[in-house]
Amino acid sequence: MAASLLAGKKILLGVCGSIAAYKACDITRNLKKLGAEVTVVVTDGGARFVSPLTFAALSAARVYGSMFAEAEAHAIPHINLGRQHDLILVAPATAQTIVRFAMGLADDLLSAVVLAATCPVVVCPAMNSKMYTHPATQANIKTIVDYGYQLVEPATGAMACKEEGPGRLADWPVIRDHLERLFTPQDLAGRRVLVTAGPTEEPLDPVRFLSNRSSGKMGYALARAAMLRGAEVLLVSGPCCLMPPAGVEVLHVRTAAQMYEAVLSHFSEMDIVVKCAAVSDFRPATCASEKLKKKDGALLLDLAGNADILRSLGDKKQQQFLVGFAAESQNHLAEGKRKLAEKNLDMIVVNDIKSRETGFQSDTNRVTILTHQGGVRELQLLSKEETAMAIFDEVVNLTGDGR
Repeated sequence: MAASLLAGKKILLGVCGSIAAYKACDITRNLKKLGAEVTVVVTDGGARFVSPLTFAALSAARVYGSMFAEAEAHAIPHINLGRQHDLILVAPATAQTIVRFAMGLADDLLSAVVLAATCPVVVCPAMNSKMYTHPATQANIKTIVDYGYQLVEPATGAMACKEEGPGRLADWPVIRDHLERLFTPQDLAGRRVLVTAGPTEEPLDPVRFLSNRSSGKMGYALARAAMLRGAEVLLVSGPCCLMPPAGVEVLHVRTAAQMYEAVLSHFSEMDIVVKCAAVSDFRPATCASEKLKKKDGALLLDLAGNADILRSLGDKKQQQFLVGFAAESQNHLAEGKRKLAEKNLDMIVVNDIKSRETGFQSDTNRVTILTHQGGVRELQLLSKEETAMAIFDEVVNLTGDGR
């Protein structure tokens, strides 16, 4: 598993009286898996949905509930809990709890802890859609955001009350991205980053297409890394089964021609472009309107070349910092250096597609980063998330002038 930005962080999890309180069990478990230390504060309402004993078992720590527990009186928990942790996460946060935060009330332990806290506070609302969209709730949410609390917008979907709409507790990957961004240096803030990812599909007939084995994992990891570092990110994705990172704009394309059009139409707006997609070099010269029938003997395909998107970007670039990828099976560094020069790149990332640990669909990668200035940096075997962060370390280092 990739090293998490939450590893070693002390997180206080506030659980309120919502049916979504059961999801706080998974949040606790996931935080622990990522190496965080978790302390849970359960409101009276939250304890009616999930027993504090459950959170004690999952967090391997004492669970707090009453502000007036005599056993803890000497520790002054309503003051010190908010000062002993790196972050407070309230999930789920009910309409009642948000009112308390907005009015600055301290009539239960959780609201008192939040009022006295010196660390970031992240609030994840969960409630009926009508309650969430009510002007009073929206006004209270605006108030706590103005106070500096971080808001994770709820999801939209089916509710326990059989209604549909906004108000579902945000999914764990969305919450995780929000938390990790708080602990990530915002060294790409104010920059616009375009990342391409995944394969392309070149149709042969209504059923078949030519493609490759790219999973999109490296490109999606790069988009997420740029988002965590504060960039405004546009992900141009070929067909794949991955969930896009929260807070990233996504354009879905299918063919190389569609990717070419999408990338070129947004190129002038970008500061940094990372061309990670495995774009098909060739396409069928014609696409049959009907399914091709099986026949005896071989089927010969007439192929036409696709436009070289990376070369086109290299020809057009002005202020943009352009990063390419070279997935090679032999002569890795020589091919990387050739493409770096021929396509007018600022940086190229070279990897071996024949290795089980670094090829298509793997969760790890071992790359070599070549720069226009002649730099060569070989990375060790890392998860694709860690590799993405290391690549942007190099990008930030080379664009320190704010380009």
